[in-house]
Amino acid sequence: MPEIVLRDITKSFTVNGAELPVLKEISLHVNSGEFVSLIGPSGCGKSTLFNIICGLLNPDSGEVILGNEEKSPAKEVISYMPQKDLLLPWRSVLNNVILAREITGENKETIKEQAVQLLPLFGLEGFENCYPSELSGGMRQRAALMRTMLARKRLLLLDEPFGALDAITRTDMQRWLLEVWSKFKQAILLVTHDIDEAIFLSDRVYVLTARPARICLETRVNLPRPRRAEVVTTPDFLALKKMIMNALSVG
Repeated sequence: MPEIVLRDITKSFTVNGAELPVLKEISLHVNSGEFVSLIGPSGCGKSTLFNIICGLLNPDSGEVILGNEEKSPAKEVISYMPQKDLLLPWRSVLNNVILAREITGENKETIKEQAVQLLPLFGLEGFENCYPSELSGGMRQRAALMRTMLARKRLLLLDEPFGALDAITRTDMQRWLLEVWSKFKQAILLVTHDIDEAIFLSDRVYVLTARPARICLETRVNLPRPRRAEVVTTPDFLALKKMIMNALSVG
């Protein structure tokens, strides 16, 4: 069953008195427990699409259906991790990761107990009392993702979560993300500029054109799980990469 369905989403903005088309009839879906990536050129409107999904922007036309019901509020279905970790500098790691559920009024001590049990999985055991300024970039992203997953929503929106990391750290984080996702199995919609990342992580990949963005390719990633680092050298992986690169260049 789909956790989200987008139907013909179109959006334009007015810039200096002129209309700027950004999204054109975007239709896609993410099924329960599925990992889907959205890839496209810089500035094509991927973040705008996320803002529409979250209800921060209204489309000019089209509809967003969340949680199998047209009227499900985004806050009940979606947990959103933006590009920057946005950890609060005055709160410890533990107090940062429980923030989403603390805001909903849940018992703080109960949430903390649950969070402490998950710290080893997120590579943060022993750092629960540290502050964001004391963490590496990769550890900050782990804390931000833990906060996102701990919110216990059915759909996670991840907007370039590893874009600011160096190549080695980024590769390590990709493998770690798959390990965490395999345990929680929440649906994920990931925005990325990295073709290898999209293929390595995903069950399906959507490719967007330049602005005004439209979907020019949807492809299934039929690579076995669990995924190993060496999969990126296999003929099937390279064929998918070539297909996506061609779609980006033609679209």
